[in-house]
Amino acid sequence: MTLAERLAAALTTDAAPALLGDDHDHAADAVLTPAAVLVAITDRPAPGVLLTQRTETLRRHAGQVAFPGGRVDPGEDAITAALREAEEEIALPREVVGVIGTSDPYRTGTGYAITPVVGVVPPDLPLVASEAEVAAVFEVPLAFLLDAANQRTATAVYQGRERRYVEMMWNERRIWGATAGMIVNLARRLRWPG
Repeated sequence: MTLAERLAAALTTDAAPALLGDDHDHAADAVLTPAAVLVAITDRPAPGVLLTQRTETLRRHAGQVAFPGGRVDPGEDAITAALREAEEEIALPREVVGVIGTSDPYRTGTGYAITPVVGVVPPDLPLVASEAEVAAVFEVPLAFLLDAANQRTATAVYQGRERRYVEMMWNERRIWGATAGMIVNLARRLRWPG
């Protein structure tokens, strides 16, 4: 079974894993801003996931590790938005992404409903970070990200309340918050063998 076939089978399963969302309370009728990210998985014997380190000059989430992505513009669907954002942020040509499908939506405490779009990309593409948004592009082994032993729960005080979140350390990079939450949700969906 190819990587794409394994991912497609996992994304279409009826099994509903226990999912994470940011540790915030949203009213049932809260209107969240639609956003999408690209979970680009490299097609190699030991697949990896492309992530970005955001620049320190950004107004929101400066310096954080993230998937390429952003808001869904009017007239776009999540897949179109994720591919557009990946092309803008890391020069990933949309035509090389083999879109598998979407994973479970993630609700953030900052008012976004993020749809992770899972796709397979060729390895070792010549990616170029957009200087305005992205300080670095790097790849983390998929097996590392999906291993529950690497997913640590932590707490912090935010807006006067103690909040829980997940974090992972890959070399010197801290993957946490919504990005880590989406990785944990994907891991639960895939139930990838170690």
